[in-house]
Amino acid sequence: MRLLAFSLLLGLALAGNLPSKVSLSGVRHEYQRYNNCGPVTIGMAMSYWGGQETQYQIAPVLKPNPRDKNVSLEEMVAYARSKGYQVRYGVAGDYDLLKRLLAAKFPTIIESWFVVPPTGGMGHYRLLVGYDQKAGYFNAFDSYYGPHVTLKYRDLDGLWQVFNRTYMVVYPSAREAEIKAILGERSDQAKLLQEALALAKSETQAQPRNAFAWFNLGDMLLKQGDAKGAAAAYDRSRSLPVYVAFDPGRPANTVANWPWRMMWYQFGPYEAYYKAGRYSDVITLANDVLRRIDDHEESYYWRGLARQAQGNLAGAKADFQAALRYRWSYQEAAQALKSLNVGASR
Repeated sequence: MRLLAFSLLLGLALAGNLPSKVSLSGVRHEYQRYNNCGPVTIGMAMSYWGGQETQYQIAPVLKPNPRDKNVSLEEMVAYARSKGYQVRYGVAGDYDLLKRLLAAKFPTIIESWFVVPPTGGMGHYRLLVGYDQKAGYFNAFDSYYGPHVTLKYRDLDGLWQVFNRTYMVVYPSAREAEIKAILGERSDQAKLLQEALALAKSETQAQPRNAFAWFNLGDMLLKQGDAKGAAAAYDRSRSLPVYVAFDPGRPANTVANWPWRMMWYQFGPYEAYYKAGRYSDVITLANDVLRRIDDHEESYYWRGLARQAQGNLAGAKADFQAALRYRWSYQEAAQALKSLNVGASR
């Protein structure tokens, strides 16, 4: 009977005949401890399928440094897969996709901007568990605010756009065919990235003063291997006026016009400027992060690469070592340090 119900819901979702209201049950809510948004949210997603892990088991794996400000989507994906789950994730999502996933009984993680006055804006994961089409909102389990948080359609998209409308679904292997049917061409990574690039381009044309549209264009051009084009898009993004509503309490001496915590979570500008040979820009952005938080491993890593490219090998070594001190499992930093040491011994 349960399989029949799933099949009927999936058929409705694929046909576009979505129910007007969906509310999923079976998720265990958990409030986050300090900077544990990612570990809590992936744990809540797995709990729907019977997972027992809480932040107290997950956080030490994903963030050995308890002060770590960012657990990346890729780290969460790897953790869920290590526990035997399948994971699908992508960018350029939309409300229709979210509703189809929820209608087929798949709780869905989104990454969006999150404003807590007067603290300011920051990145935040939420687990969507339902929607109400008539009232115009999604229901979410939020590690900060609690279960059954209402996210109005009219408010969410701008916050979601900051992270290129990222979504993630955790599910058991037995549900793979259903997920592929819902995602359609989004299951093909190359097609997904092309669609995301087209969306970013169209949004920069429709909203030329939207810094996040330009940032997303930079991300997508970088994914396509166009580092110089990506760097130019990031330049445009950071030159646009500060969006104060997303950045209350902004420090006066912030280098870029992005929300001042933006580079805690998103590293496309580092990579694009580095690959475009703009090492001073990498160092400037990294310095801006590290003078506010001295344990940001990604900023140490990218500054180390830029310093190495400029011939500052001692500075590069110190940065790679710092990155590994704060995350011992940081493979890219470990490889960079190893390569630097090998080069120095020749």
